[in-house]
Amino acid sequence: MGLDIRVITATEFPAWMMAVRRGFLQSSTEGLEREAAARLPQIDVSRVRGAFDGTRCVATFRSFAQELTVPGGARVTVDAISAVTVAPTHRRRGLLSRMVAADLAAAKERGEVAATLIAAEYPIYGRFGFGPATSHTEWEVDLTRAGLDPHGPLDAELGGGRIDLVDPEDVRKLGPEIHGRLAARQHGVVGRQEGWWDRHTGIGVPPLDKWTEPFYALYRSASGEPEGLVAYRTDDNWDDRKQPRDTATVSQLIAAGPAGERALWRYVCAIDWITTVRTGCRAPDDLLPQLLPDPRAARVVTHADWLWLRVLDTARLLASRTYGQEATLVLDVRDPAGLAGGVFRLDASPQGAVCVPDTRSADLTLDVRDLASVFLGDESVERLVALGRIEENRPGAAALADGAFRTARRPWCPDMF
Repeated sequence: MGLDIRVITATEFPAWMMAVRRGFLQSSTEGLEREAAARLPQIDVSRVRGAFDGTRCVATFRSFAQELTVPGGARVTVDAISAVTVAPTHRRRGLLSRMVAADLAAAKERGEVAATLIAAEYPIYGRFGFGPATSHTEWEVDLTRAGLDPHGPLDAELGGGRIDLVDPEDVRKLGPEIHGRLAARQHGVVGRQEGWWDRHTGIGVPPLDKWTEPFYALYRSASGEPEGLVAYRTDDNWDDRKQPRDTATVSQLIAAGPAGERALWRYVCAIDWITTVRTGCRAPDDLLPQLLPDPRAARVVTHADWLWLRVLDTARLLASRTYGQEATLVLDVRDPAGLAGGVFRLDASPQGAVCVPDTRSADLTLDVRDLASVFLGDESVERLVALGRIEENRPGAAALADGAFRTARRPWCPDMF
């Protein structure tokens, strides 16, 4: 019997979810029907694909509409890809290639300018035109050597604002506004799906996810405006001398501006009994290490690629952002899949850009994967030239492109999807 790849029906959704669980090495069927019934109303089934061997689902793929903040603050609609699995019994049969090709073609037809995903394995997605566009860093902070005064007053750090411990209901009410203000200023941030705030405050958590409610702390500015939110969990660890040596692990810290970010980090680093802070996944240029009198107290424990991007409409995507300096560049974008390739003239400026097809000789020749990596400003064009991945056809074009594409702060995507 042949393999059938298709958009699933609502009645096939539980079987599809079981295949997702198996793909992520979860064999339990605990709560599967209940979870499927809860999630189905929040999912556009027309964008859920599965590969079936007879009646068994052996590969899964889902996409959904997402907003991505680009440099300059504009938000563009992209095709977010998630729940990608292929059963180990059906590898190397082209199932993923066919599902990706069908989804990207549909996304381009809908007018989405790019696709996004979080790659569990690095080598897979480059062959489909994706490139890593953001990275993240996690620090572990040894507060015993950070140089902070553990007994000093916190008020001096708050600039007239205040921090309060709040309940999940407050988080669900105030969190979306704070996140929206973060998304307006931080490129790389993606929109949060329906139900995100419920699931991250304990409502509708899948049975296999063992939920432990975190502490939530809210920062309000001097005017009383909610401007920052942190969620963290703590352990209960005592050393041989019966002294507390607890760790606070941050699951999210978002702020409308740097004042809220500074205040919340100072708060987390001043909690009684806490001697270690794990920061969770942050931007590589996060403020935290330099907020410490001794930045070496913050040790990098993870640094990795995070959000991957796949360009679907080169002209519209490049025209959606602002640039660091004025520049006119002719780019020859190579795309073997035929979705976003061509020669384009980019007229870039700090106020915006125009990008149109062109027939002149290109200043730079690059694969669509490398365009994805430089688009949000995190990768250097000159570095990719040195690596042999971008061809500089006009001397000085790489430096000019770097001055235009690179951003003062690095892109950051706080979320997994």
